[in-house]
Amino acid sequence: QLVESGGGLVQAGGSLRLSCVASGSIISVDIMGWYRQAPGKERELIADIATSGVTNYADSVKGRFTISRDNAHNTVYLQMNSLKPEDTAVYYCNAYMTTTDWGKPSYRNYWGQGTLVTVSS
Repeated sequence: QLVESGGGLVQAGGSLRLSCVASGSIISVDIMGWYRQAPGKERELIADIATSGVTNYADSVKGRFTISRDNAHNTVYLQMNSLKPEDTAVYYCNAYMTTTDWGKPSYRNYWGQGTLVTVSS
């Protein structure tokens, strides 16, 4: 239902752009966000965005990362600039969506499969 792309290896100070597309029997998409999980650490929210465009960022990425979305295409993006080695993690897309299950609307939380971002020093 959620498919991420755009991860990879980048040097410190570089940039990457992650994309996540929601697909399936979608009626509506609510909040979309990006989480990350570094080795040995818990998964953490780094940014989310409402349908209205209102955004929320973790302090660790404020001023460096920008979340945006294309509501017409059920897509969320994460532009990551000034990357640091501590940004290395698996990045997961997350969305609250209303979908059709057996003909009935169902409001649930969905996760993507994750994309690895590695920042070398």
